[in-house]
Amino acid sequence: MKIQYGVGRRCVNPQVPVSLAGYFNKRMWDHVLDDLEVRALVIRSGKDLAAIIHFDLITVPTALYEMILQNMKELGIDSITRENLLICATHTHTGPELRCNKPGANPEYPPFAAKMGAEALKDALAEFREGELEGGLASEHRFIFNRRYWMKNGTVVTNPGKLNPDILRPEGDIDPEIPMLAIRSEGKLRVLIANIVNHTDTIGGNGVSADWAGFFRRAMQTEMGEGSMAIALIGCAGNINHFDTRTDMNQTCYDEAKRVGTGYAEAVTKALGTLKPLAGEGIRTVSAAAESMPREISAEELAEAQAICDKYPEIDVEKMESTVDLTSEDLARGTPFALKYFASTLVKMANNKTPVVFQLTGFNFGGKAVLASLPSEPFVEIGLEIRKGIFRGRLCLVASHGNGTGGATYSGGYIPNPWNYGRGGYESTPRSNPFSMKTSDILLGAWRELAKKLL
Repeated sequence: MKIQYGVGRRCVNPQVPVSLAGYFNKRMWDHVLDDLEVRALVIRSGKDLAAIIHFDLITVPTALYEMILQNMKELGIDSITRENLLICATHTHTGPELRCNKPGANPEYPPFAAKMGAEALKDALAEFREGELEGGLASEHRFIFNRRYWMKNGTVVTNPGKLNPDILRPEGDIDPEIPMLAIRSEGKLRVLIANIVNHTDTIGGNGVSADWAGFFRRAMQTEMGEGSMAIALIGCAGNINHFDTRTDMNQTCYDEAKRVGTGYAEAVTKALGTLKPLAGEGIRTVSAAAESMPREISAEELAEAQAICDKYPEIDVEKMESTVDLTSEDLARGTPFALKYFASTLVKMANNKTPVVFQLTGFNFGGKAVLASLPSEPFVEIGLEIRKGIFRGRLCLVASHGNGTGGATYSGGYIPNPWNYGRGGYESTPRSNPFSMKTSDILLGAWRELAKKLL
């Protein structure tokens, strides 16, 4: 498929005091391990355009999404709108907090990130090159685990700890396949999008880093040559991570980010031979809003949460700063801070009736390859249904953390399957999943309708 393409990028390292995002506690950044980027890619076929803005950040809050659109307007960009634009993130847990309702957020950072994103897009639109769009498929099993486990007591626990003798089996699926879209120009591979399903959370601490996705990007760009662009497009990894509970190896460190990122790069490099030119021509785009509601909270859940808050009056979850990272493993262990953190959030959410509005975007390249967006952190089974069910028979990439987090009231969250509720695990708690328990079905229903327009 003959196309024209343009690329742009900017550094989005923090220049102001700000916490790193992704854990329960405030973590003010104090050094840079490796640079954060925002990348922009525009693909044109005739008069049709499709654009991606891709951040090394925890997510794309609705406020950031709208700021970028406003910056685009101020820069005179009118060929790209919310109708043919996907804005998404790698979900690195060592990037700045940009959800302004979170502890340690700095209101100066999101406008800076938005400005850099719009400027990268402007650069991508400034100079188009001739290219050919290709597609292929890689696979990598070594780093992917369903992080929710059935335990011997009949409940499900997220990240129950390494070598835990009470683990029975994983609760759900994995998706080791890596769909790839690439652009070849003048005989060389110049752009590669690899759709990888995994959490980007291997490091911890207070250092700024793009995590394993950064190692992947740098390794692939070295392989492809100077001026190339590699994008680790994160798939539906809400219940997926890199922790192998069968070993006691240290998997929270910078070396682990390198091991995972370069490992994925090795797998993708080996599969570059599967890349084949896509037949067909033209780009079709779709965009629509899918509406859900806030999480249903029962009277029993509210009473239990209030009892936990009353039990630990001395703990102030808004102000507490920890010398160690506080994660889902603390909830699995039942630490007082984690218990009150989740309980207090539930109490605050109990009266929320604000609808959740998700912006979905889809691209069809020549009728052979599809890219579909989803908001926040959907579970892997949702992505598999889109790839293997709704768009079966086609190369399909699914991008999570796309196009905002459901409106100004919401800062993101997990999107489990209906059957995950009531079993345990922190992803299905109201603190981590502020959306209705029907949300996964709503999103899949929306994509079934959008597919009729896209194909």
